[in-house]
Amino acid sequence: MLAIDPKIAADPFPTYELLRGADPIVRGPVVSSTVDHQAANEILRSDDFGTAAGHAELPPFLRRVLERVADPYSLSPVDKPSLLALDPPDHTRHRKLVARAFTARRITALEDRVTSVAEKLLDELDGGSFDLVERYAARLPVAVIADLLGVPEEQHDWLLDWGNRAAITLDPGLTFREFRDAETALRRMHHWFDEHVAQLRRNPGDDLLSQLALIDGEDALTDLELRAIGLLVLGAGFETTVNLIGNAVVNLAAHPEQRDLLVAEPERWPNAVEEVLRYDSPVQLTVRSALRDTVVAGTPVPEGLGILVLLGGVNRDPKVFTDPQAFDVTRANPDQHLSFSAGVHFCLGASLARLEAVTALRTLYARYPDLELAEAPVRRGTRVLHGYEQVRVMTGSPVPA
Repeated sequence: MLAIDPKIAADPFPTYELLRGADPIVRGPVVSSTVDHQAANEILRSDDFGTAAGHAELPPFLRRVLERVADPYSLSPVDKPSLLALDPPDHTRHRKLVARAFTARRITALEDRVTSVAEKLLDELDGGSFDLVERYAARLPVAVIADLLGVPEEQHDWLLDWGNRAAITLDPGLTFREFRDAETALRRMHHWFDEHVAQLRRNPGDDLLSQLALIDGEDALTDLELRAIGLLVLGAGFETTVNLIGNAVVNLAAHPEQRDLLVAEPERWPNAVEEVLRYDSPVQLTVRSALRDTVVAGTPVPEGLGILVLLGGVNRDPKVFTDPQAFDVTRANPDQHLSFSAGVHFCLGASLARLEAVTALRTLYARYPDLELAEAPVRRGTRVLHGYEQVRVMTGSPVPA
């Protein structure tokens, strides 16, 4: 029920607290769960757990059936051969190739580009009232991810539309209509990526996808693998950041004294972003399956058991975070959250997401220090991805550049 009930999905945190009991792992009839920080950390870092081809919540028989009937042109970012659905050694090979785009040097080099995009987007606003998600939070990460994928500016809106429609595939309990709409978007994206990769091979740039498309020899990637990487970079790079920015603005509107502190002391923005990641994580859960009999936080776990790692609850574990239900941008240890996972599946784009969020928020509030909500924000209906579909804000008078 936790993963599919829309009322719980809108505000899952009270339910997380109901699960926080004596046992670090709460057993369920189909899948178990944890909101315990120690247990989650062990599960995510342990070689005794895997992704089960991206569908660890399903019984082994259904996983095998799903893999056999899957259409390669409708695979989502949680289906093989996506990094999210691979375990070592295949995961190790793919991750090593993709990681070259996310070195510390490359991320630092992107800072000017992110700042330029943020300022350009704000320059295009008329002030007054506007939807922050549509006009700013969504467009900034799409521009940056498009650079990584070698996508020209005139095609950014395509990526934005397809990404929004396909993101719902991460969720359990889809209606048939939602599934078909997402599947249509995925098919279009797969075919577009095929054409795009062919174009990059003819005229390569210095972007990630061009580099991967030109690899030959034993490390050469198939067209399906290239599409999977492109879809994952787009989905993960876009969805995490747009939700992170939106969640930050909503929480700061609810705590104007903390907003004012950040405006006065902008060096605090990195810590504030960590607190948003902890308190209102853009990704609320991930799933792992036990590859063999093992023990987690002193609790026996049998082979094949699927466990929902409820990141939103893990990040409010009182054993790790003092007064965990409070939003506090001055918190001493917000970076102990597990919002970017841990272990071999730690998010490759974590540094980029942090850079984008810090830059976007610092630039936004430097321009509009009195930013407030114009009306109640509209939550997205997704369960795994946690953010807002619409955040209409009032800007007040901008600070002169």
